[in-house]
Amino acid sequence: MIDSLYGTVLGSGMSQAWIAIFVILLVRYVAIAGSAVLIWYGWRRPQRYVKKIQQRWPRLADYVREIGYSILTFIIFSGIAMLVLAGPVRPYTHVYGDVAEYGWGYFAASLVAVLLIHDAYFYWAHRAMHHPSIYRWVHLTHHRSTNPTPLAAFAFHPLEAVVEAGVIVVIAFLIPVHPGVILLFVLIMTLDNVYGHLGWELYPKNFQRHPIGRWINTSISHNQHHRHVQGNYGLYFLWWDRWCGTLRPDYDATFDEVSGRDTAGSLPAA
Repeated sequence: MIDSLYGTVLGSGMSQAWIAIFVILLVRYVAIAGSAVLIWYGWRRPQRYVKKIQQRWPRLADYVREIGYSILTFIIFSGIAMLVLAGPVRPYTHVYGDVAEYGWGYFAASLVAVLLIHDAYFYWAHRAMHHPSIYRWVHLTHHRSTNPTPLAAFAFHPLEAVVEAGVIVVIAFLIPVHPGVILLFVLIMTLDNVYGHLGWELYPKNFQRHPIGRWINTSISHNQHHRHVQGNYGLYFLWWDRWCGTLRPDYDATFDEVSGRDTAGSLPAA
């Protein structure tokens, strides 16, 4: 089934492949980020608001900006993915079209490998984009969402969108990878990215101190990054931040404060 889907979507010409990839990315964004906004920002229950990481609502202009830049990002993502998966670059990559060539065991293992590669790639690229000589030209657009919503998950400057999509190129040249793995990887990345920009923490109290939880990135961690700009550069995991000393020193205290709030509260003015 996966091989058949690949042949249909990516084997129908470059322009058709670009459109198909763009539609997949856009529909996925609308379904996941849009649903999160409707549930968490549209259904304004007082008990829920008390647990909001930053105690304020985004402005309408924030939503509009985040959606606009996200659509631009998907245009760029689609072009780069098309070149790698269905265009002239593909013959020089390790992209393969038949699952049977490596088997389902490798298919699953390669998905794990792709996530680990992306996590390392994101940390170092993200940290580099915070260098003073680069930040204002590339990454500042994303950081205009100081109080991010799920719609900010892909709100990148075009130059940053190219950098973010670059991981697909790295993966395609580094390991044998099936397009189905790329599709699953993008789904997982979208879910995680929307959670990181949600504005609420879904993990329970003291999760950040659990032997496993201390290595997992959280919505609070990434929200701190948006609010304070520096520190907490990781994506899926916190090990690069912990190993390199870039995890904010107030992370544990902030997690305790947010997760320990009394749910008896009231809504502020919109």
